[in-house]
Amino acid sequence: MATMQAFRTTPESRGSVGRNRNAATSFNFRYISVFKTAVKEDMKKSKTAMKTMGPPKVEVPSPKDFLKKHSKEKAVPPKKKFDRFETKKPPVPLRTDHPVMGVQSGKNFINTNAADVIMGVAKKPKPIYVDKRTGDKHDLENSGLVPKYINKKDYGVTPEYICKRNEEVKNAQEEYDNYIQESLRKAAMKRLSDEEREGVLQGLKKNWEEVHKEFQSLSVFIDSLPKKIRKQKLEEAMKQLEHDIGVIEKHKVIYIANK
Repeated sequence: MATMQAFRTTPESRGSVGRNRNAATSFNFRYISVFKTAVKEDMKKSKTAMKTMGPPKVEVPSPKDFLKKHSKEKAVPPKKKFDRFETKKPPVPLRTDHPVMGVQSGKNFINTNAADVIMGVAKKPKPIYVDKRTGDKHDLENSGLVPKYINKKDYGVTPEYICKRNEEVKNAQEEYDNYIQESLRKAAMKRLSDEEREGVLQGLKKNWEEVHKEFQSLSVFIDSLPKKIRKQKLEEAMKQLEHDIGVIEKHKVIYIANK
């Protein structure tokens, strides 16, 4: 019984197989061009690395230049006055007019051109430079490789405005020095000599050593008000002496008022 059932289902299986076979035979494959590889290679050759990197630098239009009415319309040419009797072409020559005939030149153009070429100066080639292996040529004159600036006539020469400014600064310094000398003369100021300046400096340093020695002899514990006051006075005296020593060492020329 099982054999009969299997035999009955056999035609249905054959029909399904036939339908699948017809579907497989009717399937259309996608068309692929034979020039696909060649086109890809040409596209790679024409591309430049990082050529489209980042957004394009386009000038932003001004808000004042907005689109106005009739701004895109073509301008009509100005109207010309029509003159019916205006001559547009030269008149036709008359029948009695005859052209000039028999005029010939005795110049030998072939020999003249040859002599011009022989005696002429040869044309110099334009200087170029090549920066790639593909042979790209560029103008050498404006490339920055030719030393133009150092060959100028005024190269290394101080500009005129700098000389003028230096002269003004020099005159201003002379005027200031004269003013100081006049002020010192009026105020009867006296200039310390180098020996006096050195003596004052050594005396200040000696006083600082004495105050510093006295400061070092203070007790470690400052537990009373008189000790605090004495310490503050010594510190102020040392700071004042250090300031005076720094001023005298910094300035070589010192003036004092005569009493």
